[in-house]
Amino acid sequence: MPGQMTGPKKYLFTPGPVAVPPEVLLEMARPVIHHRTSEFGAVIDRARQGLKPLFGTKGEVVLLSASGTGAMEAAVVNLLAPGEHAVFVNGGKFGERWGKILAAHGMVGHEIKVEWGQPVRPEQVEQALSGAPEARAVFLQASETSTCTLHPVEELRAITERSGTLLVVDGVTSVGVFEQRMDDWGVDVLLTGSQKALMVPPGLAAISLSERAWERARGLKTPRYYFDLARELKAQRDEHSMAYTAPVSLVLGLAKALELIHGEGLERVFARHALTADATRAAATALGLKLLSQRPAPGVTGLLLPAGVDGGKVVRYMRDELNVGVQGGQDQMKGRLVRIGHMGYVTPLDALVAISALEQALAAMGVSFAPGAGVAAVQQRIAGQAGAPRRAVSGQGR
Repeated sequence: MPGQMTGPKKYLFTPGPVAVPPEVLLEMARPVIHHRTSEFGAVIDRARQGLKPLFGTKGEVVLLSASGTGAMEAAVVNLLAPGEHAVFVNGGKFGERWGKILAAHGMVGHEIKVEWGQPVRPEQVEQALSGAPEARAVFLQASETSTCTLHPVEELRAITERSGTLLVVDGVTSVGVFEQRMDDWGVDVLLTGSQKALMVPPGLAAISLSERAWERARGLKTPRYYFDLARELKAQRDEHSMAYTAPVSLVLGLAKALELIHGEGLERVFARHALTADATRAAATALGLKLLSQRPAPGVTGLLLPAGVDGGKVVRYMRDELNVGVQGGQDQMKGRLVRIGHMGYVTPLDALVAISALEQALAAMGVSFAPGAGVAAVQQRIAGQAGAPRRAVSGQGR
């Protein structure tokens, strides 16, 4: 039938991957170009330059054909040798991952165990470094995706500088979501992945090193090949390519996404994320739900479900019955948590869709609440926001 949709419309509000703007999808649908050409060189140069303001650095940003975990492993193998010591913050699944990567490469990890939903305290980092004076680096997340929690990265500079350790930060759900000031905060390594606020499908990572981190990486003679960052930087800076076969279409998409982000303006991008997160949290309160995090992240919100309600069933109902994708909890939070992502190609108005679907799922599970309370809370938060932050698409927010 003319005009009939070929399938149900789907909404993606997971903590990653996130929805991709049509402009980016169209750019990625262009005919593939060869990765050893001046045409691709101009694209990769544009993408690397466009990432610097999002990282808050004047230094080089290096692209990797990998997920964010690949960038995490690259940070470890370029900064530490087997047998060397490091401190890592374990406040969730991705903090735990730092420890697993360190162990896999024969490093000695000193764990700071943090309760899920709590940020690490600077004095915990200082205490850990005092107990491990041989530690060469501190690894943590800026935003722990599994617990929707921010860690106080900006407060750690004095501690790591006093101890002479490198500060390594996973910014996968922070870069492009809220302001990062890598240089000002004394962050030695900051990394991210394409499938979050950068609004590109999974498969591309980006990493930036401070001068002292580069000095350490260049002086370290431990084995590494694909994740040799010095080799990769040389290829990208001097040869305007990548050391190995580049994910050409993803880089094209990234360059277009960054064009949209900068066209909107970083201040508006960050304000858009903050307002969407605030509206989502207001809806949770209106529905009688508690937040998991004591220091909530602006990229993803974790909602604790009432006792007896299976979070997995809530997620499946929203996905299968309403075509709204969110995500549940991990490990001890499995079945107890719903995580709603609001990164990248989202607006505060999108929170109306996510919360409306959540209300329908909760009602189907027999949860008692005032129907429409969450939706009304979202509306109240964004009311009066004439000229409110909008999607990063052509012609908007400029």
